[in-house]
Amino acid sequence: MPTLNSKWRYLFMLLGVQLIVMALLSREAYQKRVSYFFRIFRKLDFQSGMAGSGAAHGTNRTGADVYANLSQLVQPPNKEDMHYCPVKSPLLSGPIHVSFPSGLTLSQVERKNPLVVRGGRYRPPDCEARHRTAIVIPHRNREQHLKYLLYYLHPFLQRQQLSYGIYVIHQAGDYTFNRAKLMNIGFREAMREEEWDCLFFHDVDLIPEDDRNTYICDKNPKHAAIAMDKFGYKLPYKGYFGGVSALSPLHYLKMNGFPNNYWGWGGEDDDIGIRVSLAGMSISRPSLRIGRYKMIKHKLDEGNEVNPKRFSLLAKTQQTWKLDGMNSVEYELVSREYLPLYTNITVNIGTMHGLQPPTSKPEPKERAENRPGR
Repeated sequence: MPTLNSKWRYLFMLLGVQLIVMALLSREAYQKRVSYFFRIFRKLDFQSGMAGSGAAHGTNRTGADVYANLSQLVQPPNKEDMHYCPVKSPLLSGPIHVSFPSGLTLSQVERKNPLVVRGGRYRPPDCEARHRTAIVIPHRNREQHLKYLLYYLHPFLQRQQLSYGIYVIHQAGDYTFNRAKLMNIGFREAMREEEWDCLFFHDVDLIPEDDRNTYICDKNPKHAAIAMDKFGYKLPYKGYFGGVSALSPLHYLKMNGFPNNYWGWGGEDDDIGIRVSLAGMSISRPSLRIGRYKMIKHKLDEGNEVNPKRFSLLAKTQQTWKLDGMNSVEYELVSREYLPLYTNITVNIGTMHGLQPPTSKPEPKERAENRPGR
């Protein structure tokens, strides 16, 4: 007969088996409860990050906070003793965490960028910038995308210790969108204000994900957005020149700028790539690891439908590039406003049939008292 001690051992063994079985059966429910609490903590952390001055959006980080350490930038006591910024900025950190939470406002972006002056201008406060870059953004009906881009782009450029200005070229009216023509206008209007070393032509829905992707020009025209998440972070094809590109004024004039005759979506990027080659230049690119961009998902805009003439226009680029471009762009300046985070230039570019005669001829609205800071 089993002793009293052996009975207790059997009882404990039986209880242990039952506990194991119960744990296995409740595992799935337990994981759900744990996941629920983690979601709550992530939400609370995100909300506190929005309220804080140095936190990034979200917590599933794949990179650093783009605003990290920028609060340390201060004006030196004696500006006459300022030296040139280092060749490589010590503020660079590499990959940047990017997300798109709802509720972001331009006022929030403005508060997080106190050193940006009216017109979207910035100069490093503690050293003399080695490069002067203008950012040209063709735009219409993308206000939410613009908020996200400004949120990330301002600190991104400040980390690179650039002297920069941001120009939003807004197409007035409901006519078909013409991205390349707006970029021609942006080049002309930006160069009228300052002798920029480099101009970056930037789609409003693309956010850079690595601050080592420097917004300065190379010896040849540069295609910066080489690896978009939309294309699996790979170059879709060799001649692609879309999204974000950089040209010096010399590059731009040598290739006669961009075409003016691409109305609607598609074709102009390939035309520009062909122009680079026809002008005797080649395309430079950062590495796939550094030239990464995240695209803000959206539907095709009304008024920006696929251009059915894009392939026939591309076939004629070799004959038309010297006639259609910077030397033939026509537009009417509607207004120029120096806003806290960017210079907004609204223009009438007409249609493929030419500029439409305005019903009245008002003077272009330019707020002299809001001239960009120097």
